[in-house]
Amino acid sequence: MENFDLLFSRFASFKVGIIGDVMLDTYMWGHVERISPEAPVPVVLLDKKEQRIGGAGNVALNIQSLGAQAYVISVIGKDMEANALKELFHMHAISTRYMVESSERITTNKTRIISRNQQMMRLDAEVLHDLNAAQEAELIKTFKTFIATEKPDVIIMEDYNKGVLTKNVIATIIQLCNEHHITVAVDPKRKNFFEYKGVDIFKPNLKEVKDGLNLLLNEASPEQLHTIHQQLHAILNHHISFITLSEKGVFYQNEQQSSIIPSHLRNVADVSGAGDTVIAVAALVYAATKEVRLMAEIANIAGGLVCEEVGTAAVDRQKLLTECKLLLS
Repeated sequence: MENFDLLFSRFASFKVGIIGDVMLDTYMWGHVERISPEAPVPVVLLDKKEQRIGGAGNVALNIQSLGAQAYVISVIGKDMEANALKELFHMHAISTRYMVESSERITTNKTRIISRNQQMMRLDAEVLHDLNAAQEAELIKTFKTFIATEKPDVIIMEDYNKGVLTKNVIATIIQLCNEHHITVAVDPKRKNFFEYKGVDIFKPNLKEVKDGLNLLLNEASPEQLHTIHQQLHAILNHHISFITLSEKGVFYQNEQQSSIIPSHLRNVADVSGAGDTVIAVAALVYAATKEVRLMAEIANIAGGLVCEEVGTAAVDRQKLLTECKLLLS
């Protein structure tokens, strides 16, 4: 039987680098009492405003929440949003030492307007083009310094298609991690879906897999998922396919074993950010144990727990530990 107290206590010794698209999440909470006389839209009376860490930063927040040391590695703007984001990282003891600032880019900010626990509108401020050659070189140089200085145990590549993870950056990061025997986990998006060759954990959701492989599936049976893994492995030569199946749970497969792990019954409030939690927990558990099924089971529980919260939220370490003892012992 797994000693979950011992496993969770081990997380404190791990250093994890999260490289990808960090962003600021701004929430405007309000209530609606009337329709605007200017246009047929509701007038939202603002009750409170909140800023949170989003994108790849939310993966770092989950890593830190689990007790490990998180380092964010990214390219952000030189703007008010960057300052707000760095302040939030510092509040959560997440290292920003390896963040690159560029006056040629803006820091992504997604503003959500919420009333009665429902999102009414989202306003995105962002750039979507890839880093230029100079920015790529600066990011890669910074990453090399990070490896040499911190000697990380795990690298998580978190792609949101905002241009930080270019083909050159991806290939170089994976090569460096393989040379230094660092566990690499990837949460991909469609644009560079097949660039992540030779990683340890490849974690798309089912929709991303269907889009990437041009598959027409409503649901995926174990047999179909097995075939998907083989197709992915033929291209990527990765070690583990870890596919999230929304409310159906998760699927994992490596050379030796595969299984669908059903989700546990939850009061789902919001699914945003669940993927960030799943990749963070999966990467950390796998790095600590090298046990694929245990990785999938704990990450599955963690993803369900954060769906009970409105908005992106980091997993609660103590709640996750309690649930693991309850559901997996």
